[in-house]
Amino acid sequence: MLTIIIGASTVAQAQSTPPFYQDKSNLLVYADANGALQPVNAIADWEKRRAHVLANMQLVMGAFPDASKKVPLDVQVLEEEQFPKYVRKKITFAVENWDRVPAYLLVPRDLQDKVPGVLCVHPTYEFGKDIVVGISGKPNRNYAEELAERGYVTLAPDYPGYGDCKETGKTLYDHGYVSATMKGIWNHMRGIDLLQSLPEVDPQRIGSIGHSLGGHNALFVGLFDARVKVMVSSCGFNTFYKYYNGDLTGWSHNGYMPRIASLYGKNPAKMPFDFTELLGVLAPRAVFVNAPLRDANFEVSGVRDCIRAAEPVFALYGAEDNLVAIYPDAEHDFPPDAREQAYAFMDQALKK
Repeated sequence: MLTIIIGASTVAQAQSTPPFYQDKSNLLVYADANGALQPVNAIADWEKRRAHVLANMQLVMGAFPDASKKVPLDVQVLEEEQFPKYVRKKITFAVENWDRVPAYLLVPRDLQDKVPGVLCVHPTYEFGKDIVVGISGKPNRNYAEELAERGYVTLAPDYPGYGDCKETGKTLYDHGYVSATMKGIWNHMRGIDLLQSLPEVDPQRIGSIGHSLGGHNALFVGLFDARVKVMVSSCGFNTFYKYYNGDLTGWSHNGYMPRIASLYGKNPAKMPFDFTELLGVLAPRAVFVNAPLRDANFEVSGVRDCIRAAEPVFALYGAEDNLVAIYPDAEHDFPPDAREQAYAFMDQALKK
């Protein structure tokens, strides 16, 4: 059965097969019980379309895991290293009865009060979490380190198949998952559980940030978990039609959503959802998008299409300022000025 996430709770979706929307750029309509399109004139109308989007995501990603999968976090500290502005701990924590997630936890030094917590999802990189804490990898990806230096508690987990989580990438399909994407969502939500459990963290001030692989996963977790108040996505998406001219092969392997190939033929026209809709679902929460003009992975006009489609939904909530996109003259990168703007956006959303 498909599920819809409201806040941190789960309710059953009444329709076993949600409506298919041919035009995923027009978010101000919803399908009624007879399948006829009705205008979205109020937030209550939008909530119907929002539920359909989340249900359609699960057709591709698999059903959101039942809460019975939760186990005690059982955080184990493997290493601890002191830095001038923070303490970095290498940890593992339990996410379900067969899996533990390796992560870095960075806690600012000399805290006087509770501070925001941020889930920092790494980009595609063999050693996973190392890149976002500045241990190795390309420059301009060390946002977990930089945010810790700014006074945030940051958690940087390995995504399934990367870093110390390589085995999970191989075995998750043996445990009932049909996509690594949904497994990532579950793991990241357990990471938010961990952040909220820490005495240093204000549980009401939680954010997520990521670049590339992390750029879409920072949004995916927010789509299913309303505890995430602000999301920063760098080089993380565009419309499926403009992703490599509509060739969805890159989204369809075992590290993402195999059903995109097996059920939908890697065809954007057959996909039950698109990123135009996903951005709308995040309204009215705070979303910052870094979309470089020369990003070869996520062509920029497709990003602009997503922003344009989602803007009316944010306006419906009176939250137009909560959706911000910048377009630096760069390639597939998260340049220093873009990161500074992203951090200032997070400050505004989480440090009030």
